Amino acid sequence: MKKRRVEVQLFGYEMLEKQVNKSGNSGRVYVPVDWVGKRVKVILLEK
Repeated sequence: MKKRRVEVQLFGYEMLEKQVNKSGNSGRVYVPVDWVGKRVKVILLEK
């Protein structure tokens, strides 16, 4: 399946831009501890 670039419009309360780090067989992004238990969205900005 070919991935295409899409435009996304989100409304939220805070935004962070971070780099994903390797963690075993997957990736990891650390967020503030007060975000634990909250709903978040992760958007891939680069291909």
